[in-house]
Amino acid sequence: MSFALTEDQEELRRVVRRFFEEKSPLAAVRQSAEGDGTFDAKLWDQMAAELGLASLHVPEALGGQGFSFVELAVVFEEAGRALVASPLFSSVALGANAILAAGSAEQQARLLPGIASGEVLATAALGDPGTTVTADGDRLSGTARFVVDGMTAGLIAVPAGGALYVVEAGAAGVERRALPTLDLTRPQATVTLNGAAAERLGDGDPAATARAHDHALVCLAAEMAGGARRCLDDAVAYAKERVQFGVPIGSFQGIKHQLAELLMKVEQAAAVAYHAAGAAAAGDPELSLVASIAKAYCSDAYTEMATESIQIHGGIGFTWEHDAHLFFRRARASEVMLGDATFHRERIAAWFLD
Repeated sequence: MSFALTEDQEELRRVVRRFFEEKSPLAAVRQSAEGDGTFDAKLWDQMAAELGLASLHVPEALGGQGFSFVELAVVFEEAGRALVASPLFSSVALGANAILAAGSAEQQARLLPGIASGEVLATAALGDPGTTVTADGDRLSGTARFVVDGMTAGLIAVPAGGALYVVEAGAAGVERRALPTLDLTRPQATVTLNGAAAERLGDGDPAATARAHDHALVCLAAEMAGGARRCLDDAVAYAKERVQFGVPIGSFQGIKHQLAELLMKVEQAAAVAYHAAGAAAAGDPELSLVASIAKAYCSDAYTEMATESIQIHGGIGFTWEHDAHLFFRRARASEVMLGDATFHRERIAAWFLD
């Protein structure tokens, strides 16, 4: 497996990074974080319609562009670097991936074009052991917790009895309640179902549900790797300009060593994230193992990098006015999303013990 991006993939990175720098600077992210939790609809329209980010890995026959998970990882790495507040993760990494992994050909043809165009927002309630939903035919009852963008999504994929079902958020029997979140840029909700009408995806194979979870992990790992790199870049820039005792603090040996060690972890996080993306693109039978490795490592790396970035920034790094806390919040929230590092290390161990 090649760990180097192609020229086209690097160009995709440059285009996406330039777009986020121009359209979603940290000032705009902060405004979203301090607002009512809704996303910038104009920004999302541009992301979906102009850049086609909502359709990147959706097959061309279904209204997408037909790229692989590697290109998708490039986009999520840049989204994590920019801390973009949008439905990209919920609608693409969770919603679209759930339908691609578990839906029948007819369901994919019916549901995916709207998601690919950005007109339909989707999400999925994956990875939370506290989600307790049961199916009675085509009716769902129970509670799904910590659903990303659960208040704004139009379609919600919900696991029940090992299968995945889709429910329309506005259907009778669906109640949604916004949750207070640590990550102010990523709203979540509790979704309660009281005999809500649902449609089972595919034949209900539990392996398809597991595959949807693994594909979401790949996207999240890439996003975390991008966030970790941004924290490092900001810390290095600050160490070069912050003067103490007449010299930049970056000239101090302790800071140099600290940043060098963090660089190694950031590079390793990117490597495991792209390895997982390559495995997803190739349909690797060991994807579950690789995805858990990526999630566990990138969780630890991002949390450590966000924490150390605050330390390197010193007193200013602890203030609300500085942006460092936004990355710290995203790192800590992502750490437990779709299973924390301990959960995935146990999953890795089980893989070798089985």
